[in-house]
Amino acid sequence: MTIAPVTRDDAAVERAPDAGPKVGFIVGPTGAGKTALAIAVAERIGAEIVNADSRQVYRAMDIGTAKPSADELRRVRHHLIDIRDPDDPLDVAAFAELARAAITEITSRGRPIIVVGGSGLYLRVLRSGICAGPPADPVIRARLIALSDQEGWPALHGRLAAIDPPAAARISTNDRIRIIRALEVFALTGEPISALQARHHFEPRPYATLTVGVTRPRELLYAAIDQRFDAMVAAGLIDEVRGLLARDGALATPLSRTTGYREIAGYLRGELDRATAVDRAKRESRRLAKRQMTWFRAEPDIIWIDAQAGADPVVELFTAFFAPCAEPIA
Repeated sequence: MTIAPVTRDDAAVERAPDAGPKVGFIVGPTGAGKTALAIAVAERIGAEIVNADSRQVYRAMDIGTAKPSADELRRVRHHLIDIRDPDDPLDVAAFAELARAAITEITSRGRPIIVVGGSGLYLRVLRSGICAGPPADPVIRARLIALSDQEGWPALHGRLAAIDPPAAARISTNDRIRIIRALEVFALTGEPISALQARHHFEPRPYATLTVGVTRPRELLYAAIDQRFDAMVAAGLIDEVRGLLARDGALATPLSRTTGYREIAGYLRGELDRATAVDRAKRESRRLAKRQMTWFRAEPDIIWIDAQAGADPVVELFTAFFAPCAEPIA
C-alpha cells in the first residue's frame, strides 16, 4: 500500500472546504492501532475524541470491542462511548445526529475534534450525509433473520442479486447488516435500494475535514489481530460474553452480529469447542479488517500513515489543519 507523504500542503488538506467547523478523522481497519494513536495525538494537540466504532457505543461490551481503558478515558475526553445497551440498537441516522451534536458542543468550547473508528458508514455519513430511506421495520427484519437461519446468508444475498444486481455487486455475502437493509427497503418500497441511492445527492460537506488512515503491512496487521484476540481472551472476554448472555436473552441477537462475541457465544452454547471458537474469531476479525480496508480505499481524501511511524507525523498534520482555530484551549 502506498503511504502518502506527510506535508502541510497535502491535497487532502487543500480539498477541505473553508466553511464550517474543522473535524479531524482517524480511520482504518480493526487492529491497526487507531485508539492508541488517536489518544496520543489528542493529548498533544488538546483534542477531544468522538467515537465512530459501531460497537463501542454499547455498554458492557468492553473487552471484545477493544474499548479505551478507564485510564485512556481519563487522559482524553471521549464522546459516544457507552451510550446504549446492546439490545437497544443504534442505527446510522441516530449515530449521525448524536455525533453532530457532540461536534457542535465541542466546537463551542474551542477544542479540536478527532472522530475515530473503523465503521466506514458511520464515518461517511458524518462527512457526506446519508441517503434517506424508510425507517427500519422490526417485523420484516425478524423475518429476514429467521430466513437467514433457514437458508444461510449466501442465499439471502442471492435473493438480493435477483431484485437489485447493482446493490448485490457492492455488498459482500457476509455483510449481514447491508443485506438485510437492502431487502428491507425493497420489501417496504418495492424499489431497489440502489435506485434510491442513485437519486440521492449528498449535501455539501458540513465540516472542513482532514482524514488520516492508519495501516500496517497485511502480515503485520493479521498478526496483530491474532495477538489482540488472544489478549482479549486472557483479559476475560469469555466471562464478558457469558455475563451478557445471562443478563438478557434479547442480547443474543446483537451479540450474534458482532465478530468475536458471536464465536465465543457459540462456544458457550456448546456449538463450538473453545479452540475452534478462538480460531474462527481470529479468522473473522481478519476478514473484517480486509472488508474495512476495501471500504476505505474507495473513500476520497485519506492520507495513509503506517502505524509504525508513530504519532509525530499525524500530530504534524493535525497541528497544521487546526492551526487557524488553535488559540489557547480552555
